Amino acid sequence: MRTALRRAGPGLLLLAPSLVLVGIFVYGLIVANFQTSVTDNHTAAQATGREPSVVVWFRNYTDLLASEAFQHSLANLVLYTVVFLVGTMVMGFLWAWLLDNPIRGEGIFRSVYLFPMAVSFVASGVVWRWLLNSNQGEQASGLNRLFQIVGLDFLQNNWWNNVTFGITAIAIPAIWQLSGYVMALFLAGFRGIPAELREAARMDGANEWKLYRHVLFPQLSPIALSALIIVGHMSLKAFDLIMSISKPANYQTKVPAVDMYVFKSSFDYASSAAVGAILLILVAVVIVPYLVHLHRQERR
Repeated sequence: MRTALRRAGPGLLLLAPSLVLVGIFVYGLIVANFQTSVTDNHTAAQATGREPSVVVWFRNYTDLLASEAFQHSLANLVLYTVVFLVGTMVMGFLWAWLLDNPIRGEGIFRSVYLFPMAVSFVASGVVWRWLLNSNQGEQASGLNRLFQIVGLDFLQNNWWNNVTFGITAIAIPAIWQLSGYVMALFLAGFRGIPAELREAARMDGANEWKLYRHVLFPQLSPIALSALIIVGHMSLKAFDLIMSISKPANYQTKVPAVDMYVFKSSFDYASSAAVGAILLILVAVVIVPYLVHLHRQERR
């Protein structure tokens, strides 16, 4: 026992500060958030401690899930996530496939594709707000003018103001900003496949489609899964880009993270904490199976 402690002691001492900080500022705050979410802390007086809060258990959760406004936010989140995932995966793969073939100026194209990642969501949101013209009172946006030129006038001020599908407009700048990241993942996967494997498949008579279908795609499946998990959990927490484009928060494009901000701004800490807990559960539903899958692979 002493020998084991001596061996593990230095490592534990090195990890102790990080473990303490993570325990306090991650798991400790998760517990505090859950405690707030099961109270009736809905007023400024309760938030400041001038009035006591009473435990109501899961009433805040049931009220939220029964609310049509919050159901609309969840529907927006699902639609945004689906469009965002499909767009980033398809665009990222296509860019990686194009760059996988040796071309002149590859470094320039790769930098251009990766540049949007360096721009903050707030900065890009301000630009895309003008392009999408999320507020009808603003001057005609660049996209509106483009629609006028090509004869698609019926799309002006309709798509991004639509209650059902308006959130898909917000997914466009998100796809533009993160497709380069997915491209980098797929490109690394392409470059990691040995050239001998491709040559062997061609020598066996495989055409380009069979080469990708039976050789390259199976090799890229772990990359695709990682990209789906990373981009998927980012989409579930979307907030800054949406607020930058549609601020003040519009009903058409609001998601649970926006609801959490609105509740907190009005001192409704209990409802805000409940929304945060629901988002944590949604992220866990995405992340935990992936972590279990990785753990099983490592054990094999």
